[in-house]
Order: sequence, then structure tokens, then C-alpha cells
Amino acid sequence: MTIAERDRAAPRLGVLLAVLGVVYGDIGTSPLYAFHASLVLLQPHPINAPEILGILSLIVWSLILIVTVKYVTLVMRADNRGEGGILALMALAQRVSKLASTRRGLALVGIVGASLFFGDGVITPAISVLSALEGLEVSAPGLQTYVLPIAAVVIVVLFVMQSHGTGRVGRVFGPVMAVWFAVIGVLGAIAVARHPLILVALSPSYALALCLHYRFIAFIVLGAVVLAVTGAEALYADMGHFGARPIRATWTFFVLPSLILNYLGQGALVLNDPSAIANPFYLLAPSWLGLPMVILSTIATVIASQALISGAYSMARQCMQLGFLPRMTVRHTGETEEGQIYVPQINYILAIAVLILVLSFKTSDSLASAYGIAVTGTFTCTAILAAVVFRRQFLWSRAATIIVFGFFFVLDGTFFAANSLKIVEGGWVPLVIGGALIGLMTTWRRGRDLMLARWQQDSLPLATFIARLPQSRTVRVPGIAVFLTGNPEYVPGALLHNLKHNKVLHEQVLFVTVNNIDVPEVLPEHRTQIEDLGSGCYRVILSYGFKESPNIPRALEALRDKGLPFDAMQVSYFLGRETLVPAMVPKMSLWRMWLFLAMARNAVSATEFFRIPPDRVVELGVRVAI
Repeated sequence: MTIAERDRAAPRLGVLLAVLGVVYGDIGTSPLYAFHASLVLLQPHPINAPEILGILSLIVWSLILIVTVKYVTLVMRADNRGEGGILALMALAQRVSKLASTRRGLALVGIVGASLFFGDGVITPAISVLSALEGLEVSAPGLQTYVLPIAAVVIVVLFVMQSHGTGRVGRVFGPVMAVWFAVIGVLGAIAVARHPLILVALSPSYALALCLHYRFIAFIVLGAVVLAVTGAEALYADMGHFGARPIRATWTFFVLPSLILNYLGQGALVLNDPSAIANPFYLLAPSWLGLPMVILSTIATVIASQALISGAYSMARQCMQLGFLPRMTVRHTGETEEGQIYVPQINYILAIAVLILVLSFKTSDSLASAYGIAVTGTFTCTAILAAVVFRRQFLWSRAATIIVFGFFFVLDGTFFAANSLKIVEGGWVPLVIGGALIGLMTTWRRGRDLMLARWQQDSLPLATFIARLPQSRTVRVPGIAVFLTGNPEYVPGALLHNLKHNKVLHEQVLFVTVNNIDVPEVLPEHRTQIEDLGSGCYRVILSYGFKESPNIPRALEALRDKGLPFDAMQVSYFLGRETLVPAMVPKMSLWRMWLFLAMARNAVSATEFFRIPPDRVVELGVRVAI
């Protein structure tokens, strides 16, 4: 089924359940802490009806404007051949931009957004699991001292399970989240039915009144209100898995009503009983439902964490394919699904970082201070990239683009500014994570560009080499040699070193270039380009999208039907192992040079990354000064 056919077809029940399980875990568990965190920021001021209604109005209209209007209605229209997410949007914006300087600027915006997404991926499991287990303080006060150890155990188990894949667990994600949304919606509806006056909070006038009355304090409260829309980016990022239509349907007709009802129910409870401010989410349920709600909440937060962790794996692979990160091990955990992957290095880093956060901050309220900057920063980057796409691709007028996306840029910027006030209290955490990743990505990209420029400077044009080959006295030996080259127009350094030291060339020579392009996936018929260069030499270009993992042997094997001489038992792969050293006049600062060399030394080998059989590989050392 094509993307267009998928989006036109009526969503099946199984797809709708899968969407609930994968897409809405993060935003669906926000009621655990968002309303409570917002109310706490108003203290020690008295919390009466105007304050409760004002905060509820802010939350409801944030859900409507940011999630429903910005993401569901507008941004999800900007798909990169069916794929969504900040990097897919960046690639799309670059494609419709003409100036090289503009494309570089958009790449930087994409890098910042992706880096902040990783920061979000670290904080979400910590705050979600802690907030769920803190329900024990309500249902079983005697277990209060065990909240932190249990949270640590849950997180360790969560990350240990990653290597086994999420295929089997994913089948139950959807039904569990369907139960979750139904339960929180019903609990909220019951409270609203008891105090229907709370429905006046749907009016934006109460949000405006709160802002005008409290001013700077209301500005601070916005830093907690944004917790209600965390996970909005997931709607767009997961569009490639399910299509826009089922995501829009589940949000509009099920998720959004359930969330609004629960928030209103919490508000009605606190309005009737001010002491319920201690934990309005769990106190919304009857006492006999307390412990089951803790269990259900913990499962829901694990699902929310799983969605962010899987998203981090996918984002890391996209960064590798787009040239922003060094090669890392990518293991496929699903037999049929290409998107089910596991990246061990990312898993270890996330696990350690999440445990450090849990043990350092100890409570969800403390972590709420660290949460928000990463989310709102990504929102702002998305608004910038989407404005470019709607202006260039959808041909919006300049005035319409400025009015619509200027409004969202101001809105996202306001939320970001409000969260920036929490830097000292913990907001520095995502900024440090994001800043470190920005440094890593820009350094790797710069270093690779310098390596490519130096390599081209020292290389021999392939056309010249092929023209001289028949007249040369090069000894040809039986077999097939595959030389990997980053530029199909130049002779690979490994071939020149092989001729220099071994003084032979195989009868059949394949010059293979892996081309990573700015689309999610490449159709099989567009995967390969073959050119017969003569003298037994062939140029092969393999194209992969940023969501795919290259497999060179499989791709070459598939080309036998097109006349390419390939026998897996007769082939030898020649790879150049670069030894990087600083040049006499380095073109990078010393700290960037040290960082780039460290990343290069720890990068996964081309043999493993391209899935080449190790026993068929010949590596030749190449010294490169940059």
C-alpha cells in the first residue's frame, strides 16, 4: 500500500490501537504531574477558583493550539515522503531552499532540535516512572520510603529489556493505553458531573485573567503548563509508521477528550477539596482503586518511556545516515519491521543518565524543573523549519506564513522563556545534554567534510585510471574485488595502496559508493545504479534513506540478475582504515580536533556497519592529516 492509499483508507481498529500505544504514551501520562506542578508554583498565594480555572484554561488551550492546531492540523501536512520528525522536516526544508547558506542554517536548526529531543528522551523516563510510583504515597503510605528504589529497579529492567526488542511487548501497548485513556477520562467525567461549573474553564478568558492578575508569576506557571503538551512532537515523529489519518482520528476523538476531562476533573476535585492539591490525579480515584491506578500508571509510564527510547534509537540512526554522528552498532530486533532497532551505545548512555537523574532529583516535582526546556526548544525549531516548508513548498504567501508561524514562534518562544527561568533549579540538565550533542554533531560533520576535501585533493580521478588501465602492465588475478569509496569519481585510496604493495588487481573490480539521501526510504527499483566502466570494472551506487540500514552484500547479490558479476564466495572487500592526525596547520580548533579523533577511534567499523562478512575483508591503512 502506498502512502497516499494508506492515508485515504479508513483506519483499522488494530492501527488505531497501535497509534495509542506508540504515539501518545508521553502526552498521555502528563496528567500525572502537569496540573499539580502548575498549582504548586502559585503557592504561597491562596489557590481559589480563579487560580484553578485559570490554570485549567491555560492547559486546555495549550493542548488545542500547540497540539491540535500546530501539529495535527498544520505540521503533519509537511511530510517527507510520508515520514515526519525534526530531521525529516529539516531535510525537506533544505530540499526546497536554494541558497547554500540557508541550507547550512536549516541544518543547524535541525541539529539543535534533534539534540534537545535526546534531552527529552533522558528526562521523560525519569519523571514519568517517579510520578507514577509516587501514587504509593496515597494508596500505601507505608511504602513511601521504597518509591526511589522501586523506580530505579523499574528503569534498570526497562533498559535491560531493550536488547530483546519491543515487537512482542508492542502488541499489548495499544490495549493498555486504550484502557488508560478510558479510565482517566471516566474518572474526570465523574468529577465534572459532580461539579459542572468547572466547564467554564474551557473559556480562554480565565487564562487571560490569570495572566493579567499574576503577570510574572503567571509567566513562571507557564513553565509547568507546558508539561501538559510534552510528547506533541511524537505525533509528528511517528507519522511515518501509521500515517496522518489514524493519528489525527485518535487524537481528535479519543485522546484529547480524555485528557481534557481528566484535567477538568482534577480541577473540580481541588475546587471542592483544597487539600487534594497534594496529589489531585490519584485522589481523583476512589480509595479502592488506588493501588490498581498505581499499577496501571506505572505500566503507562513504562510505555511512554519505551516510545521515547525507541525514538532515540531512530533519531540516532537518522543522524548517522545524515552524517551528523559516527557509525554505531544498529541491531534489528524485528523479523519483519525495519523500524524495530536497538542501538547498544545509545541504550547504555540513556540508562546511566536516567538513573543519575532519578537518584539526584528524587521526586517528580524536582524533575519538573528540569523538564520543559528540551520540549519547548524542539517546538521552536519545528516552527522555524515548518515556516520554510509552507512558504517554499506549499507556496503560502509571505504574510500568511509570518502571521501563522510567527504566532506559533512567539507562543513557543514564550514557553521556552518561561522554562529558562528554571535553569538553576534543574533546567540546566537538558541544556547541557543538548549543548554536548550539538558540539558532537557539528564537530563530526566538520571533520568528515575536511577528510573528504583532503581525500579528493590527494586522489586520482577514476576516469583517468580506467583509461590508462589497458596500457598498464598491472597483473590481473582471478576473483572479484569490491572497493568502497565515498566519491564515485575518484579512485579509492585502498586500491592505490593495494597496487603499491601487492602489485595486482582482480579481474572483476566493483567500485561501490553508498549514497545517503534526504528521504526516509528508497524504493527497491531506485536503490542501485550500475555503470560498466570497461576492463572488468564497474561503478555501483547504492542509495539508502535516512531511516534505512545499509547492507552491501545483500544489495550486490540482488544485482546479479542485472548482469553484475558477483559471487559471494569469490569476492574480497577492500577497505581503507584511516589513521587521522592533525595537519601542520589544523583547520579545526584543538578541542574539536581532539573530540573528532576520539569519535573516529570509537566509531563502529565499516565492516560491521555495512554488514560485510569479516572473513572477506582486507583492510589497508591510510594516513590522513586534517
